[in-house]
Amino acid sequence: MKQQPVAPLFNPDAVSAVYAQGEAAVLSLVQALYEQNAQLSARVSALEHQQSKDSRTSSKPPSSDGFGKKTRSLRPKGERKSGGQPEHPGSTLAWSSEVDETVPHGVSTCCGCGECLIEVPVERVIRRQVHDLPPLRVGVTEHQGEVKSCPQCGVENQASFPSDVRGPVQYGSRLKGLMVYLLDGQLLPSGRTGEVLREVFGVTVSEATLYNSRAEGFEKLSEISTAIQAAIVQSDVVHFDETGLRVSGNLWWLHVACTSGLTYYFVHSKRGQAAMDAMDILPHFEGKAIHDGWKSYLGYWCEHFLCNAHHLRELTFVLERFEQVWAFQMSVLLCTIHQQVIASQAEGHTALPPEQVQAFEKRYQAILNQGLVANPLPLTPDPETPKKRGRPKQSVPKNLLDRLQSKQASVLGFMHNFDVPFDNNQAERDVRMMKLKQKISGCFRTPNGAQMFCRIRGYISTLRKQRIDLLDALVSLFMGAPVAPRLKAE
Repeated sequence: MKQQPVAPLFNPDAVSAVYAQGEAAVLSLVQALYEQNAQLSARVSALEHQQSKDSRTSSKPPSSDGFGKKTRSLRPKGERKSGGQPEHPGSTLAWSSEVDETVPHGVSTCCGCGECLIEVPVERVIRRQVHDLPPLRVGVTEHQGEVKSCPQCGVENQASFPSDVRGPVQYGSRLKGLMVYLLDGQLLPSGRTGEVLREVFGVTVSEATLYNSRAEGFEKLSEISTAIQAAIVQSDVVHFDETGLRVSGNLWWLHVACTSGLTYYFVHSKRGQAAMDAMDILPHFEGKAIHDGWKSYLGYWCEHFLCNAHHLRELTFVLERFEQVWAFQMSVLLCTIHQQVIASQAEGHTALPPEQVQAFEKRYQAILNQGLVANPLPLTPDPETPKKRGRPKQSVPKNLLDRLQSKQASVLGFMHNFDVPFDNNQAERDVRMMKLKQKISGCFRTPNGAQMFCRIRGYISTLRKQRIDLLDALVSLFMGAPVAPRLKAE
């Protein structure tokens, strides 16, 4: 916000001098003070609005709330108490019918009289099983390839080694897969990854080796990443979001396009359409795009639907900050429609009854009208006053009302089409882990490192959504047999 000039201290002699100049000078002074007071009041109000926003009333992350954060959730309170439910079957460590090792414990002496019991027959055996890890150590496998010369032609023939055995001495696919799993799956920094490998497995790995393994995995995932990207373009419903990312000390932007089973990340120095064009998904996408309303998304020819979780937070802010009842009524209406859609889907229906849809739309418009009455248009400026550039500044409630009115079809899309989700939480969940990586390890040193992480993390996120064992898949990747995720919705 532009810095406002600080008002000088009150000077009685200066004011008296103005009075001595006549009525016109006094009116000019009062007008200047009035304008300055209006500017300062607007600045104070804007700062108060900014200060009062938190994760409940805006898109700010919960980590920005500080120690004074409010823990009240927007979710309605459930009927059940927290914790295990009475009908929950529970689970316990199961008895195994197959064991890897049996350790006998004999009885040699009577604890009562001291008689020797070595030759006494065993009456019964009490069994107890311990599930534990075997001793963890890195094994060394030596591959020996035979070399033979043909007695007929004299040509020397050499045996073929496995595709993942290329050098005289190297780390194996399992260890490389574990490196990438710790780095990009568990988001450990390179230093802590080296500590885990050294303290748990007794192998000392340099930072360069860790990054070389990541670079190798990045190259091996090229075709799979392209296939995920193409599958998202062909999907019916795709969630989009973007967030800031520090790369080489500068602000870059992480973009995500995802479905319930696929994730694709892309990092770029820009946030708007230049980055979205380079990502190469939205220019070809013809389905339903779910996002938070960022204006750059609206430049693409697909169906657009807005995230109502954002609207609920903004409505909460309007209710708490401006005390406008219509905001509460709109929140209740959106949540009610959502519950009706969920109940209708549970009953096997594919749409709400037309009369119910009409009633909801009528109520929606009535609440908007109530809000517009409480937030009229700004006064028309005096024709003699010089016009300011841009649109007239509006209040926060008025801006929200305009969006809810002009984008009604995008806001209520989930009511008309059950394939459209109520919110954009899928994309926000996929972005959250990328932000966690940045909190743990700081910024990325190079754009290339950020791109490597995005491709590998997109593959990891896709595998987890499809419940594919992650570590085994990464090991298979380095063995030359990558696990391809399902690319079509089931």
